[in-house]
Amino acid sequence: MIKHHPTDALLFAFAEGSLSVTLSMAVSAHIELCECCQQKLTQLEQSLGEESLGGEEEILVDSAFAAMFDDITADDTFAQTVDTVAETIMYQRKEIILPRALSCIERTEFLNLGKIGRSRYTVEDGTLRASLLHIGAGGEIPNHTHTGFEVTLLLDGDFGDEDGDYVPGDFIMLDGHHTHTPKTKEGCLCFTVVSAQLHFNKGLSKLLNPIGNLIY
Repeated sequence: MIKHHPTDALLFAFAEGSLSVTLSMAVSAHIELCECCQQKLTQLEQSLGEESLGGEEEILVDSAFAAMFDDITADDTFAQTVDTVAETIMYQRKEIILPRALSCIERTEFLNLGKIGRSRYTVEDGTLRASLLHIGAGGEIPNHTHTGFEVTLLLDGDFGDEDGDYVPGDFIMLDGHHTHTPKTKEGCLCFTVVSAQLHFNKGLSKLLNPIGNLIY
């Protein structure tokens, strides 16, 4: 059962369309997997719709606007819509269907280092970086602190850290107040959004800190 969800503030920003691109991808993908947040979003959209109409039940338009609207809707140039097809990917010898929000968006090939592999989405979103991340069975990411924030949406498999264990669909958002060591027993696939480099705290991984801006 999904236990970790976007905050109400994030859901509200998503509903009104003010969330950044990569965070919108994360929230949308979570909503696709979470019935609870689907219901919350429906309620938020209804409230925003009622608010935008100012409580009026009818909207009066002048004849010129009505004629223009009829001309637009009569033009079949824009009549066709294309549904996003969910993408199936192979990872760790398994086939996984990605949420539609993460499908059909360009990303790099997986770059693998030991038991960790990353595929970066080629989305321009300021300092935010969005990626698919997989960790092999028994793997972990060294203990680190976030200099910005990190969103992790678990898509498949399992992982846990000092705060507990997570299941597919869990939406975890951490910032500079958190230090953790993510580990997986069976392997996992995640969608991640990070706003700044990680700061590694222990052992040889600390050698990566000087080049953290290049690899986050």
